[in-house]
Amino acid sequence: MQKTVIKEIICPKCNQITEGKLYTSVNATNNPHLRNEILEENLFRWRCHSCGHEVRLNYPLLYNDMQKRFMIYHIPEIDRFQLADNELEEEFKNLVGIRKRLAPDFNTFREKMFIFENGLDDMAVEMTKLAISESVAKKLKLREVTEGYLSMYDRESNTMGFTFLIGLEKEPYIQSVRLEIYSKSLSIVEELATKDKHLNGFLTIDREWATNILYRYKKNRQREKVRQSIRPNTKAKDL
Repeated sequence: MQKTVIKEIICPKCNQITEGKLYTSVNATNNPHLRNEILEENLFRWRCHSCGHEVRLNYPLLYNDMQKRFMIYHIPEIDRFQLADNELEEEFKNLVGIRKRLAPDFNTFREKMFIFENGLDDMAVEMTKLAISESVAKKLKLREVTEGYLSMYDRESNTMGFTFLIGLEKEPYIQSVRLEIYSKSLSIVEELATKDKHLNGFLTIDREWATNILYRYKKNRQREKVRQSIRPNTKAKDL
């Protein structure tokens, strides 16, 4: 069910205090129109009753899609990998197989919605995005490209696309890739992220998380190469 609260808001233009209704929880399955309101940013828009000034508010919102079986907790600027909210865990204790994610900003919030609504694994998407961002950085001769979001997915054409924000002006740069890269990322996730998939609470799955998984993957491959290089010597010694 949806939950709302009434808050007093000080207009940044005229300094008048006006009451506003804020949605703190949205159930997209029961209220699909609110999903569209979020994507169009209308749900966060507030208008001063005194002077008519409009702003976009930034506040915590819990988004629940029962049909697609995912929940996103939008908490502005949250800097935690895991959030276990006891009250929420108790409220949804009978639900299993629900992917729960934290979103520190609106773009991430919207991206997670897009990922899960298309039946994708956000862990694999982050791994794919990391790999493509490094390729884009080399192509544009940049030290690194850190901000980007999944913006297109087309199973029929076997492609997905990312929009990266480049430079201080955050100019959009679109890069499409074949889904084979996503499939490879998915196999890495299935190998190394099993523990994370079973953690309780809401998780932050982002570039930092993907970098850590990629580091572990490369280390495992290095160890495997070392083991393979030692085996022939061992057999020769035995002979």
